[in-house]
Amino acid sequence: MTVHGGIRRRDLFGLLGSATIAWPLAGRAEARKVPRIGGLVPANPETFRIPFEEGLRALGYVVGETIFVDFRSADGRPERLPALAAELVRLKVDVLVTFQTPAVHAVKDATRDIPIVFVAGDPVGTGLVASLARPGRNLTGFSSTTAELGEKMLELMLELMPSLRRVAVLANAADSFTGRFLAQLSSGGKALGIAVKPLSVRRVEEFAAAFAEMDRWQAHAVIVQGSLPRKPAIELSRKHRLPAVSAQKQFVIDGGLMSYSANTRRSVRAAAGYVDKILKGAKPADLPVQQPTIFELVINLR
Repeated sequence: MTVHGGIRRRDLFGLLGSATIAWPLAGRAEARKVPRIGGLVPANPETFRIPFEEGLRALGYVVGETIFVDFRSADGRPERLPALAAELVRLKVDVLVTFQTPAVHAVKDATRDIPIVFVAGDPVGTGLVASLARPGRNLTGFSSTTAELGEKMLELMLELMPSLRRVAVLANAADSFTGRFLAQLSSGGKALGIAVKPLSVRRVEEFAAAFAEMDRWQAHAVIVQGSLPRKPAIELSRKHRLPAVSAQKQFVIDGGLMSYSANTRRSVRAAAGYVDKILKGAKPADLPVQQPTIFELVINLR
């Protein structure tokens, strides 16, 4: 090998060595520029994660390469939500995405700086945003308006089961949305001549006692609030031979009788679009909270 320009062989090797060390450092610096999204859900993480990542891919992102997504689920234990939210904040994610009211409140309490995109019921009534048009602060997203659909859900149940007179509600005591949800069901029940009995639970371990109470009350069917873990509720409804209804399509896919709700999958995919806008410079306070326009009735024919 010939060295020109008066550079000594050992100096050249020293320069090459320095370059070899610098290249991977530059690569790591470049990798740090890839956006990182933090996701938090109270339970049933696949209901949010799968359509959200579909939405990102539709926008041209490659999950794990051009964008990173760190998901956390409280697995039906609401007391875990604040710690999980704080963990995501410590990761210094670029945007937080959340599904259902308890998780949104947890991330809202954890940060005033990181943008938050949510899919949740009644964001104004539960104090998440100031208004739909001008959400303010660092939050925006999509309303599922589940509470307003309570009476319609009872109407559909009555069509399916004409002898329906007593409906139990497995309600999430840790969800600030629950009050409005139960109020709508109670109002609908009175209009339709159906007695509605709420049974509040905070964790999966309380489900069995709630279903035992449904038996004592001789419930004809049960409505399971969407922010509760799905599969344990479905298993107990089968064991107690109670038709089970919820506001999530996946509830029926997993074995429930019926669901009626806004098209949550569509809203979650759209949440990926809001994340994309924020990563490109938009402020959450300037993005209005959107309401659903498409609703789905799904019945398990089996």
